[in-house]
Amino acid sequence: MNTEDVTRLIHPALAVAVIFPLIGIVVHYAWQTRQRRLQAQETGKSKIPAAVGPEHLRLGRWLSNGVVVLSLIGLAHPLFTKMARNQVWTQDSFRAWFVVLMFGVTLASLVLLNRAGTRLWRGIFATLTGMGLVILGSQPEIFRRGFEWYVSHYYYGMTATMLMIFSLAIYPDIYKDRSQRWRTVHVVLNCIALLFFVGQAMTGARDLLEIPLSWQESHIYKCDFTNLTCPP
Repeated sequence: MNTEDVTRLIHPALAVAVIFPLIGIVVHYAWQTRQRRLQAQETGKSKIPAAVGPEHLRLGRWLSNGVVVLSLIGLAHPLFTKMARNQVWTQDSFRAWFVVLMFGVTLASLVLLNRAGTRLWRGIFATLTGMGLVILGSQPEIFRRGFEWYVSHYYYGMTATMLMIFSLAIYPDIYKDRSQRWRTVHVVLNCIALLFFVGQAMTGARDLLEIPLSWQESHIYKCDFTNLTCPP
């Protein structure tokens, strides 16, 4: 493998080593937190330690931020390698620098989202973070698998990332809302996000199987993918 192939592995390696273990831990703490709340309502006490709630919140925020950063890393590799290969930096320098600017704006918006105190500012920075990801993902260098959007690693990942951004924006309201509506919204949307993460694991493994090493591309891409044949 050359440098391009190694850098292509950064996104899936971080997903396997960091994000998916975090998903398991966060889901475990979420279940423990719910069980403790139900037991406390029924009997007035619970054997589950009170620390599960704060740990679920802390690690959930780490997970949400990590998913956004991982998405940016996943977008960065095809964007910058293909832009360099197609000489976009010289032929369309405005778009090239716009892409760089959008990476900076998206990261800055994510940082400010974590620091924002009021609902208004959380909504603004969550919107800016999501818009930055959508703009970067809409660049022509990004393979979105539009012909099979229903099993697209890109669309699954973008949907899960938007749900994580939404979770970061609403978590303070969960603890202030006595009607429990925000808590219900949080549970439902994150159950949906969990399904998309499972889809990410499946589609990501498939894509790794389909993407050839860089030195093999010139031959592999001559194949007829409709009739499943390749030149000798």
